[in-house]
Amino acid sequence: MGLIVWLVIGGVVGWLASIVMRTDAQQGIFLNIIVGIVGAFIGGLLFGGSINDSGVTVTTFLVSLVGAIVLLAIVNLVRRGAVR
Repeated sequence: MGLIVWLVIGGVVGWLASIVMRTDAQQGIFLNIIVGIVGAFIGGLLFGGSINDSGVTVTTFLVSLVGAIVLLAIVNLVRRGAVR
């Protein structure tokens, strides 16, 4: 059951991050899930905590969203040379 929750939350976080960064038209659901999960990892590193230790809360969701936005900003910077 935990894997399904990770995939759903990762998909939602990746989708929201892609809307914020205006890359939604370029990404499909699979890439949104990857961005959300990797973004959660990056957010955990940035904020010094582990999001895996606690359940899904507003705080862990926001940390994951910030991490996903940072990830998309880095990808945009590498791809285009500028953040949108």
